[in-house]
Amino acid sequence: MTPELVINIVQNALFMLIVISAPILGISLVVGLLVSILQAATQINEMTLTFIPKLLAMFVVLLVAGPWMLNTLMDYTIRLFNSIPGVVG
Repeated sequence: MTPELVINIVQNALFMLIVISAPILGISLVVGLLVSILQAATQINEMTLTFIPKLLAMFVVLLVAGPWMLNTLMDYTIRLFNSIPGVVG
């Protein structure tokens, strides 16, 4: 196992982490920004007001994009396990 191979495996794992977490983080960012703008416009400074819309939005994203996220992670894991014989031997 060469250092280049290890670096390649870690790079692929980090890329998969970014791809899988991007929908949830993106919608959380957008909803948080919209709620912050609403709070600034109405001058309501309630900290707990931001959590409920974010949680609901992330739940909806998990319902919609969850199967795609799971299939992507399963494909990556299967490719990783299938590459083990080539890496070891």
